[in-house]
Amino acid sequence: MSIVVTGATGHLGRHVVEQLLEKVPAEQITAVVRDEAKGADFAARGVRLAVADYNAPETFDGLFAAGDKVLLISGNEFDKGRVRQHQVVIDAAVAAGVALLAYTSAPGSLTAALADDHRATEQVLLASGLPYVLLRNGWYHENYTENLAPVLAHSAVVQAAGEGRMTSASRADYAAAAVAVLTGEGHENATYELGGDETWSFAEYAAELSRQTGKEIGYTPVSVEAFSEILAGAGLPGPFVAILAGVDASIEKGELAVTSGDLSRLIGRPTTPLAEAVAAALKD
Repeated sequence: MSIVVTGATGHLGRHVVEQLLEKVPAEQITAVVRDEAKGADFAARGVRLAVADYNAPETFDGLFAAGDKVLLISGNEFDKGRVRQHQVVIDAAVAAGVALLAYTSAPGSLTAALADDHRATEQVLLASGLPYVLLRNGWYHENYTENLAPVLAHSAVVQAAGEGRMTSASRADYAAAAVAVLTGEGHENATYELGGDETWSFAEYAAELSRQTGKEIGYTPVSVEAFSEILAGAGLPGPFVAILAGVDASIEKGELAVTSGDLSRLIGRPTTPLAEAVAAALKD
């Protein structure tokens, strides 16, 4: 029996594998990668690598075994039919008779277009008959803290979220929730609404940046249309622009304020404060 992690060399996947290595022997972990070279550091530590691609269904033939626990990390190729990609993994898991398939989804409260592929994948998973866990991950601190250069250059946080509030958490927090499910018992057919312990607005984010940098950084709320133009001007592709702008509209409506407490309960500790994520980003 293996614990199998798809997208294992992505931002979230790396955290999951690293944390699994703290809990189970390396030989019990299978990291599914598209590029074997990117997983070389895991292989050197005894993790089994499996090379497969969501866009090539045949590469998943025989990858899983009966009794495996699988983490399906949602793909990020928004223009390549993510539901079809995810179904490739689900179909292979059904054929193998895996013990559990956990999927990184989006909060049930989210109505932005970003959620459409997640809801459709959830339907495929539930129809498959597999024992499942829906890890409905909220927003990530790193979506902002890893993109501080333009904010610091212009001394301005520019978003289309009005005074909306959200409950983001760190990638490591969400990874810890996945690890808890993959290494624990009693999670079959559960749905977890995951978000950070604290709610915050972009005005408060700007104030925290000001406090930690000593610079006066303000928050400038703009319309969804203006935000879309800014993102397009920065060179982001159209589909991604639409998704990010749609998420901001959802933040304004409070759809990314997930207050279930599921995340801190699953990981057995408070979630990472936004201020801590900002401090870590400013050190880099």
